[in-house]
Amino acid sequence: MEVSSGGSLTIAADGDQLDQLLINLVRNAADAALETGGGVRVGWQRQPGHIEVWVEDDGPGLSDTENLFVPFFTTKPNGTGVGLALSRQIAEAHGGTLILENRLGGRGGVARLRLPVGPDLPTLRRLR
Repeated sequence: MEVSSGGSLTIAADGDQLDQLLINLVRNAADAALETGGGVRVGWQRQPGHIEVWVEDDGPGLSDTENLFVPFFTTKPNGTGVGLALSRQIAEAHGGTLILENRLGGRGGVARLRLPVGPDLPTLRRLR
């Protein structure tokens, strides 16, 4: 796995929840990359008003993008269908977004997490 550092940055967030979100994304990317013998790349970059974190893989790509965030939908033989739905809920509780899409110009997928930074941060809602 390659990591592209976007530099040091501190954000107001629930660290445990973001850890879970990132674990889900990296685990999904690693599972996809294992299918094709490809790699996984993770990075982040500060942009005006937000930070974007991406997890990119060289797997087979996303075949059913319509149902990715539907609770209990899974394409994995032993999957629960909870990871991506929970990940999106965590992103939104932090005032952010989570998008999954096929990579342009190559095989595989990419997950893009955007979280706000700066003085207009949302009040975090605790997930239940």
